[in-house]
Amino acid sequence: MSPLNDRTLAALAGGVTVPAYDRGQLRTGIVHFGVGGFHRAHEAMYLDRLMSEGKALDWAICGVGVMPADARMRDALTAQDGLYTLVVKAPDGTWTPQVIGSIKEYLYAPDDPEAVIEKMASEEVRIVSLTVTEGGYNFNAVTGDFVADNPDIAYDLTAGNAPRTHFGLITEALARRRDRGLPPFTIMSCDNIQGNGHVARRGFVAFATLRDPDLGKWVEEHVAFPNSMVDRITPVTTDEDRAHVKERFGIDDAWPVVCEPFTQWALEDAFPLGRPPFEDAGVQVVPEVEPYELMKLRLLNASHQALCYFAYLSGYRLVHDAAQDPLFADFLLAYMDREATPTLAPVPGVDLTAYKHQLIERFSNAQVRDTVARLCAESSDRIPKWLLPVIRWNLENGGEIVRATAVVASWARYAEGTDEQGHPIEVVDRLRDSLVPLARSQREDPLAFVRNRELFGDLSDNERFVSTYKTVLASLHSKGARATLEDLAADA
Repeated sequence: MSPLNDRTLAALAGGVTVPAYDRGQLRTGIVHFGVGGFHRAHEAMYLDRLMSEGKALDWAICGVGVMPADARMRDALTAQDGLYTLVVKAPDGTWTPQVIGSIKEYLYAPDDPEAVIEKMASEEVRIVSLTVTEGGYNFNAVTGDFVADNPDIAYDLTAGNAPRTHFGLITEALARRRDRGLPPFTIMSCDNIQGNGHVARRGFVAFATLRDPDLGKWVEEHVAFPNSMVDRITPVTTDEDRAHVKERFGIDDAWPVVCEPFTQWALEDAFPLGRPPFEDAGVQVVPEVEPYELMKLRLLNASHQALCYFAYLSGYRLVHDAAQDPLFADFLLAYMDREATPTLAPVPGVDLTAYKHQLIERFSNAQVRDTVARLCAESSDRIPKWLLPVIRWNLENGGEIVRATAVVASWARYAEGTDEQGHPIEVVDRLRDSLVPLARSQREDPLAFVRNRELFGDLSDNERFVSTYKTVLASLHSKGARATLEDLAADA
């Protein structure tokens, strides 16, 4: 069996969909930072769909990696000519494989930052897109201020240093385009952040201003940052996935992607240099993204948080096992119906009741085998953006807060780093070194964790929140996660 690449495409089994277009005719129009599983199951998939219809052939992707871990993706995609297998796993057990061909090239910035900068500075590139996670925008979670003293940011702002962050690389490319009389490319965030285009704008304007106030003003006035809402559950690729792709489909793929059937992308139409005809591939190109993104962040993303800590503490390690448990499913639906939905405006074209039940079905898809640990990771980037706004809205408007507050308490209990059987928990979080000691002190000081104003602001000053939080945390310590959920259900 030969490794996947352009030369071996024709030899793949007939049941595998492969690019129906001539990849040699593709021209790069998009540079993308953060080529992980989600990007390859989402934006790259939509572009491949268009290319298969003979469209967007001048919008191929040049992937870029900046982190040390991205070297593995460089090696995999370079060896495979940018090709990879996308496997859609349906709940009924059907697996649908497809080889995606929209990634034309991949550059690893630490190898040659100049090549990355010049690629973006070239006239053919009209969009630079991002999936760099919530933490990649370098903002303080409570104040919203750009963190200028981040060591990598400070390095990139030092004259003479070759950029090593996406801020430094992209801003240098913009500066060169300005100096050469070329219009700026559009910066398109595809991260799960409310107002992700606005967040990206603030970040890049702040960085450019710190580098050169005139450049900062130019970026603010001339660069477009469309907002978007993206959605597709895409678990981390495992060695078992690689083996299955090889055994079931005869594809020797170093880094395939697995995902659920559902996919959604709502995108603000703000692209001065043009864009692919995304609407022809099923993207909702809309004038206003906010209703869609709030729906997704407060229902899907926050429900992932509502599920994961209670699930892990209760012994679940796979998402579908927990979601199929009626106790957990009922808790999620009650959170969505009674606490999250009241914070939302109507969403054009969406039946929220059907959407919420569909979320439970998606979480319950046993074929995806998403891990609870993945959902528990990087909580300090997620909870403040997805869940705390629900609590604050309901505190201000007299709504219910018990379930959302219980999620915060379950995170605090999880962050102690030991499960209910006394086994260690690997807490994956950029703030781990400060959060774990706080969590471990909360048996003596119940508010130690939520007094962290960097994450929680003034919530620890609110009597209703504090009373609810202390009650749930005490139950988690004395009774455990499952019994706490049962009590919450009984009190509803």
